[in-house]
Amino acid sequence: METFSWPVLAIFMGTVGIFGILVGKWWQQKRAYRLLATLPSPPKHWLFGNMLQLSAAVNKQQFSQFLFDWAQKLGPIYILWANIPLVIVSKSHVIETILTKEIKEGTVMRSRLMSLGMNDMTGPVIIGQTGTEWKWRRKGWNPQFNSSGITNYANIINQACQHTIKKIQETPEIQTDFVFVELTMRIISCLLFGIPINPNEDSLEGPNLNIEELYKAQSVLSYRVLRIVSGEPVWMKYLPILRTSREYWAARKTIEDFLYPRVDLALKMRDEKRTDLEGASPLFQKSMLVKIAANTPEYTRATLMSEAFLFLLGGTDSTAHSLAFTIGELTLHPEIFQKAREEVDRVWQSQQGITTESLGKLTYLRAIFKETLRLYTIGSGSGYVEVQREFTIDKQTFPPGVQIFWSILSAGRDPDIYPHPDRFLPERWLDENGKEKVSVPTLVFGSGLHRCLGEHLALLEATIMLALLLRYFDWELINGRASLEQWQQTMFIFPADRMPIRFKAREGVLLS
Repeated sequence: METFSWPVLAIFMGTVGIFGILVGKWWQQKRAYRLLATLPSPPKHWLFGNMLQLSAAVNKQQFSQFLFDWAQKLGPIYILWANIPLVIVSKSHVIETILTKEIKEGTVMRSRLMSLGMNDMTGPVIIGQTGTEWKWRRKGWNPQFNSSGITNYANIINQACQHTIKKIQETPEIQTDFVFVELTMRIISCLLFGIPINPNEDSLEGPNLNIEELYKAQSVLSYRVLRIVSGEPVWMKYLPILRTSREYWAARKTIEDFLYPRVDLALKMRDEKRTDLEGASPLFQKSMLVKIAANTPEYTRATLMSEAFLFLLGGTDSTAHSLAFTIGELTLHPEIFQKAREEVDRVWQSQQGITTESLGKLTYLRAIFKETLRLYTIGSGSGYVEVQREFTIDKQTFPPGVQIFWSILSAGRDPDIYPHPDRFLPERWLDENGKEKVSVPTLVFGSGLHRCLGEHLALLEATIMLALLLRYFDWELINGRASLEQWQQTMFIFPADRMPIRFKAREGVLLS
């Protein structure tokens, strides 16, 4: 008589149990989300839905491209079937309504999964918060990034842009995306931490700015957000056998080693109610970090460090990549290039350079940057909310528990809002008198209560940098249109080849 195999029975029963749970979950989901059954969806696996496709897109660093491609095939509202149904929206007025009305009324709130991913980069950050926790943080940072506050930094931004001009002059064939990363990281590091713009000057408060090292660490941590959103368990970071786990902890250490000395000094100045502490330079004393620590007592060492990292990250990638795409588009549109240059020359001659007073007159230049943001929305797909109460928009009802994700990359090509959406038309942002329109939605910066804090800084950086480039250089794309058509993505999209450009000094104009 054969001996009964208990291990075999245990495996069999475990398999049956897992199968039963999956089937039960499938049936429960089918009943709960029947209101979404009519929405189009990519072809899905009978058991895993669209999870495998979603994870593959993230692993290939093609997440936004994946959402965009399916929007082109399925329309402005479609669904991905994952553990929780994920409705993808790229209709401008639907996104606007969610951002303004539904969030304000509490019908939707920031997705717990997105909050989990954001807070797992280095700790709890403002984007990962809701309710009163979000309110006091937002209130603290608002004065630092409003239009008048940012305008005060125009001279610092101009100084950084002048350094970039000299670098391009010395190396005329250059990967511009990396050049702009250096530019924006130097600016935000100066504003946040009082680190000198001049790379030859040391920082007294902590390690000097190692841009390559910090940028690599930022990319590792921000890419992790998308992996968590697409289903990677948070606990996997504790498995040392995984390469991604080792990279995560190495990146955390790099960021913490850079930030903690500065955070500690800012908190010490707050606690002792002094700014003239030893080791605190005049630039650091005036920094955003010192101001926010002094004015927002709720911040602790851990939360202030995490917040400082978030603003370092957001203040670097988004504007840098957008600038790279902008100069690429200008190369492909010589008539727009020439019109922009004429505006810069006109303002330059009347003001003897680019000054705070003259920036407001560069309306066509800002229109060019806004048009780039429309076509290449760097943070596309960053909006992610969870439905709390059933509501209906545009004849589509969203039941509680559903996740809504929007692709601003697709919304930027909404023909109802942007006629001829695939054409590069800066004029769409201006009226017949050349003044900036306020009626055209710029969802790239969000809307409502959660509108991007860095909007004014990004526009000011881009306007000054583009003006100087147009004043001093002609240029051409080394890899042609491919630089604009092939993207990759961590949290932000960027040109896969880093936008190599060949610059040539403009005839008849001397570098000052």
